[in-house]
Amino acid sequence: MSKSKKKSEALLYHQFPNPGKIQVVPTKKHSTQKDLSLAYSPGVAEPCLAIEKNPDDAYKYTSKGNLVAVISNGTAVLGLGDIGALAGKPVMEGKGLLFKIFADIDVFDIEVDTKNVEEFIQTVKNIAPTFGGINLEDIKAPEAFEIERRLKEELDIPVMHDDQHGTAIISAAALKNAVEIAGKDISKVRIVVNGAGAAAISCSRLYIALGAKKENLVMCDSKGVIKKDNPNLSEQKAEFATDKDISTLEEAVVGCDVLIGLSVANVFTPKMLKSMAKDPIVFAMANPNPEIDYKLAVKTRKDVIMATGRSDYPNQVNNVLGFPFIFRGALDVRATKINEEMKLAAVIALADLAKESVPEQVNITYGETNIQYGKEYIIPKPFDHRLITEIPPAVAKAAIKSGVAKKVIKDWQAYKDGLADRLGTSSKLMRMLTSRAKSNPKSVIFAEADHLSVLKAAQIVLEDGIAKPILLGDKEIIKELMLELNFEADVQIIDPKSDSERERRHRFADIYWEKSKRKGISLLDARKWMRERNYFAAMMVNEGEADALVTGYSRSYPSVAKPIIDLIGKADGVYKVAATNIMMTGRGPMFFSDTAFNVDPSEEDLVQIARMTNRVMKIFGIEPNLAMLSYSNFGSAKFESPSKCSKAVAYLHKHYPDICIDGEIQADFALDMESRGEKFPFSKIHNKKVNGLIFPDLNSANISYKLIRRLNNIETIGPVVMGLKKPVHILQLGCSVDEIVNMVCVAVVDAQENAKKDTDYFTTFGGS
Repeated sequence: MSKSKKKSEALLYHQFPNPGKIQVVPTKKHSTQKDLSLAYSPGVAEPCLAIEKNPDDAYKYTSKGNLVAVISNGTAVLGLGDIGALAGKPVMEGKGLLFKIFADIDVFDIEVDTKNVEEFIQTVKNIAPTFGGINLEDIKAPEAFEIERRLKEELDIPVMHDDQHGTAIISAAALKNAVEIAGKDISKVRIVVNGAGAAAISCSRLYIALGAKKENLVMCDSKGVIKKDNPNLSEQKAEFATDKDISTLEEAVVGCDVLIGLSVANVFTPKMLKSMAKDPIVFAMANPNPEIDYKLAVKTRKDVIMATGRSDYPNQVNNVLGFPFIFRGALDVRATKINEEMKLAAVIALADLAKESVPEQVNITYGETNIQYGKEYIIPKPFDHRLITEIPPAVAKAAIKSGVAKKVIKDWQAYKDGLADRLGTSSKLMRMLTSRAKSNPKSVIFAEADHLSVLKAAQIVLEDGIAKPILLGDKEIIKELMLELNFEADVQIIDPKSDSERERRHRFADIYWEKSKRKGISLLDARKWMRERNYFAAMMVNEGEADALVTGYSRSYPSVAKPIIDLIGKADGVYKVAATNIMMTGRGPMFFSDTAFNVDPSEEDLVQIARMTNRVMKIFGIEPNLAMLSYSNFGSAKFESPSKCSKAVAYLHKHYPDICIDGEIQADFALDMESRGEKFPFSKIHNKKVNGLIFPDLNSANISYKLIRRLNNIETIGPVVMGLKKPVHILQLGCSVDEIVNMVCVAVVDAQENAKKDTDYFTTFGGS
């Protein structure tokens, strides 16, 4: 993607559909006059008076306990430098977004327009009563040290400058494991820190707290090794000055065990790397380009243990592994500060988590078969769902033990369960699908590429590395639209009706006719149909000339589905194709089946639909808990529809006991775990959060998913076709660009599964 294109995309993202990235959403009822009288005057007076008597009641009656301020003066914004408070606002909003999606913490971003340290401190102190915690962000050194020190001393809520401590905590966890893997003793390793800013100082202090010896650590700035005989050192640099007879980075790294890079790109050379000790540890954390390129480093030294700040290489040192979960733990025990004990607890919890068996969902997310603790996996991945249940409890326990917690947690298992429930998994599912698609992009046919929305989706998936698009349609129209979109990539464009495709059309027609000649299909019919893009595209997939197909944007679902099923065919063991829609609800993704194909499924059909839905959910990294829906509850109504549902469940329980499903059951009981537990404690889904709904017929399924989608304005993926031999997915008529992109992610993941010859999954999503 060109620089101008990236700029335009970033600006449009921040402008539409609403400017910015965060908003305030009411948490209480507000539809009646009574509601409003409680929310504001006169009812609001009661919590005000209670807080006046007991300030701690602010945590009881307001959002203070889950509210963090992200505060900056814009003097050290990312790689942009001193751009001012207002210009830094998009970064602070972005930080707020990360707090919310990773740890369910609400954020107000505060941009303070002053470079005066005392003015900044007083401003933060004056607004501090609003918040449960303060995250300082993008404040330049050395002022950042004084600001954080003063605020930690003078406020009774947790304060952390993430630029310093976030990098320190994550890299310390990585260092702990890297030293262990290298078979070395952290108290004996020689460490060189290249960089002397806020992050470098904090990292060095934390490494020493972890067990490294100060006399074994050398720090360099842009001028070389920081020496004790330099009279112009700041207090922070003086703390790590050395009297060793070395002056340059090149001299410092000779024989050293660890290099910590917090400086600039390409400053560390292969020659320097070769001079390090056996099994060297190199954390090249300059962004976006590291001190030494990852591939160059591992080519230079096969024994190197390497980490960077980049997501496209192993061992990414990413602050999102730390700050959301550290604040989550601190807030939940109402800690008065984030102390060294809490930071070390986070370090140890992160390091230990990397040693545990990696859940299949994490493997799936990163397109790996078996991520294991070792040189290429020394810290957890950012999309590891265990972070929310492992790091906050460790931090909270350390806060309690060190005496800075005002609230004591007694039931730790209940606390961990609550943490898991805080985050719906809908956004995580889409991130997982996208990440997995990017791990091994496949060629995907866009059968209606001469429509602007379809072409724009193709552009997005190409530029984002999700898929390799093949565009079908009128070449001239497609090229005109590409100019309009500034879509400059060299992609394959095919017009099935063109003379240049005559030979391929006839070849496809001959193959199709040979298979269908005893079904009333003539060769002339086959050749005529191959001029139609869906027939042509389906044959491309059948013949291995493309990995997957998405179509249906401009045509009704039935008119597209029939030829697709006819040409692609059903997977072995499948006698009915079905579809599931993934609804991105507030409680997480919900799978609705069958939403597109079977009008009045039989008992046998429902069994197969449930099995296919179960498998799709597992492929997507979600543990299925299915409910067979009806207007009846476990035999309460003796009619044909609930009876077939009950029989289907009984068959599944007998022949597929590993599938977690029960019913027939009404939708409200299926979704309400508490009432279901009271009324039907015998159910196989007792104490389970249902995430898949099997509907008794097409009417109920199709109407339900469309109503929920429109009434709640939620994102959906689907219908995801289940039961075909090849990865083909049919779009909803006139769907949005985002929905097309989502479906392409599904198609790519489907193609990845289809390509596995030794997989335990069905041949496709719907195989049996």
